Amino acid sequence: MANFIKINENDNVAVALEVIPADTTVNVDGADVTTTMEIPAGHKFALVDIAEGTPVIKYGFRIGNATAAVKKGEWIHTHNLKTGLGDLLDYSYEPDFAEEKFTEDVTFMGYNRENDKVGVRNEIWIIPTVGCVNNVASKIAELSKGLVRENIEAVCAFPHPYGCSQMGEDQEHTRQILANLINHPNAGGVLVLGLGCENSNIDVLKGYMGEINPDRVKFLVAQESDDEIAEGVEIVKGLAEYAAQFKREPISVSRLVIGMKCGGSDGFSGITANPTVGRFSDILISKKGTTILTEVPEMFGAETILMNRCANEELFNKTVDLINDFKNYFKSHNQTIYENPSPGNKKGGISTLEDKSLGCTQKSGSAIVKGVLAYGEMVSTPGLNLLSAPGNDLVAATALAASGAHIVLFTTGRGTPFACPVPTMKISSNSRLAGKKDNWIDFNAGVVAEGESLDVAGQRLFDEVVAIASGKEVKSELAGFHDMAIFKQGVTL
Repeated sequence: MANFIKINENDNVAVALEVIPADTTVNVDGADVTTTMEIPAGHKFALVDIAEGTPVIKYGFRIGNATAAVKKGEWIHTHNLKTGLGDLLDYSYEPDFAEEKFTEDVTFMGYNRENDKVGVRNEIWIIPTVGCVNNVASKIAELSKGLVRENIEAVCAFPHPYGCSQMGEDQEHTRQILANLINHPNAGGVLVLGLGCENSNIDVLKGYMGEINPDRVKFLVAQESDDEIAEGVEIVKGLAEYAAQFKREPISVSRLVIGMKCGGSDGFSGITANPTVGRFSDILISKKGTTILTEVPEMFGAETILMNRCANEELFNKTVDLINDFKNYFKSHNQTIYENPSPGNKKGGISTLEDKSLGCTQKSGSAIVKGVLAYGEMVSTPGLNLLSAPGNDLVAATALAASGAHIVLFTTGRGTPFACPVPTMKISSNSRLAGKKDNWIDFNAGVVAEGESLDVAGQRLFDEVVAIASGKEVKSELAGFHDMAIFKQGVTL
């Protein structure tokens, strides 16, 4: 097995797949390259001399400009490479995508709901309208754990700090996210727990939910109850009786909606885990299923790839707005647009935002972009969709769930135990992480760096997602983790 990879034929760097000692000679495309220093695993080294101020090319695209002359075989990282990104840009629509090809359908074992939706879990959710009743919600869930049985798969609360002292769009977003979660088909029953005096009280929130089934969704106002915890437990018992009638049955994977997210990325993420998810996405879409890609700030520098795969100019214009609106969000808070890679990203070999974004967008595969969603907007068009949300792991994963994702695929090179309201599948970019954190990682894409083809890995991932949709628990579910986070964008009163 080679100890490096040159990702694209036009690249002027390669990536070390393992530590390459100084003075090691490797043959790249018939030419010898001798490392001038040790190259850490996941990091880049120059294949040719690169002049100061000229582009460094990875994935076939510029990931920044050299800040000093770089010798052939030299390590390239933050000490000699800087982003080439600026502020707002002008874009032109240059369509670049292949005609869709559909493949034979596959089924999973899921739950058909009365409203023509489908779920992959049959859980009881307790959703507070406001942070003031978080502990009450958690206590009701704790006291209701005994209701979990064969097809009541969990009773869980989703605490959050919002629902009051908010204004404008910030408050509207909170209400929409809560309403979308209340309507999520992974929940067989929902208790909406209010305080009574909050801005986003139950009566207000009902206006965002649309038509609801009163057997599936129950309401409790704590200020109107003599004992809200005891009353809440009794309500949850009734919800469990209602939800118990649902049984798993074969459903087409065309009904699946899968969210795609990365966090704690490293130099392997864009080589192994993210393109494996991209292969998965293409397989699911070929069966008329749906995937959602988010993390808009981690599209900066790679956005034209997505723009040119938009099905039409209207979607192209929406994608331009998606990108520029987030750039303006950064600017309105006097923050630098391109200062994104975290300390963990940099330690793992990612040097610039372009480097990170070009790896991140590998999760989108090669499919045509069929939808562009605002934050809190429900997915309605099958195929690849782009969703407006930040890169923050909990916020973005919750946004995916609130837009309709049944499962979230989370690629990582560093590892994380977090979950979101739906099954959150952790996919490691390297085998070391998969071996060390077996209690976190559900799927090891690191084997791609060890010789497995992306096509094989993508099919394995597809099969595993079908198993999870059919009831196999991910590691965070086995640990009992259920998290949520809402995007805070406005003032607090």
